[in-house]
Amino acid sequence: MFTPVRSRIRTAALALSAITALALGATATTGAAAAPAAAKQGPTSVAYVEVNNNSMLNVGKYTLANGGGNVFDVAVIFAANINYNTGTKAATLYFNENVQRVLDNAATQIRPLQQKGIKVVLSVLGNHQGAGFANFPSQQAASTFAKQLSDTVAKYGLDGIDFDDEYADYGNNGTGQPNASSFVHLVSALRANMPDKIISLYNIGPAASRLSYGGVDVSSKFDYAWNPYYGTWQVPGIALPKSKLSPAAVEIGGTSQSTAANLARRTVSEGYGVYLTYNLDGADRSADVSAFTRELYGSDAHYTP
Repeated sequence: MFTPVRSRIRTAALALSAITALALGATATTGAAAAPAAAKQGPTSVAYVEVNNNSMLNVGKYTLANGGGNVFDVAVIFAANINYNTGTKAATLYFNENVQRVLDNAATQIRPLQQKGIKVVLSVLGNHQGAGFANFPSQQAASTFAKQLSDTVAKYGLDGIDFDDEYADYGNNGTGQPNASSFVHLVSALRANMPDKIISLYNIGPAASRLSYGGVDVSSKFDYAWNPYYGTWQVPGIALPKSKLSPAAVEIGGTSQSTAANLARRTVSEGYGVYLTYNLDGADRSADVSAFTRELYGSDAHYTP
């Protein structure tokens, strides 16, 4: 059985000072309108960035040698957390100091990417406290957390939310085990709050297998879903069209260039519309990136420091 290879420095987040949950009704931060990206034919490329170690701006440093289009279309801030407040007995959205720094400096860390035409979404991950997307005890509890998420998107001018149901440690702090309704209520509320924003699914954990409840199936409410196992091919088990799925997943610098190229070739040949990458750092990774851009877009990647 494969296991994810993310370095996952989320455990360190527990030792960092807690960030107060966003107040409801936060004022949106608006940036300049995005400039149209140079035309690019081929799948949507996604880059997760571990902001505990690396800058979001790295995503914007790669363009296609042929045509100058952005290599990456979606940049994922990795990661905020779903924490548990033992006093109120409720889930709360938490940002460690590195995530908070990115958000507070949206003008210099997020807006430059958006102005290039790159969407920026915030990934949310469990934090070993018992709170997760799959164990909200009521529809109201799920809706309350959904509002924290959509308020964050509005306040910092983000383009959406990514769900990653790992490290929740369901049952800790007296929390419940996963139930059938929780994630359906959460995704339904979030989509209602932000009908035009991205909602993506890192296809792992109890939430990913609980997409239908009470006659409601939230599969179609997601914009994307991707394989969570780097260096492998695995079609996400969600009823979305191929154009919204990434069966391929690679760790930049961790997955061999030959494997990255093979997965990209298969993405194109089998008609899938998304290609997922993880752990883009500050080094010149143009050789690793070119290994898949040649197959996806017929072009090498150019790195601009």
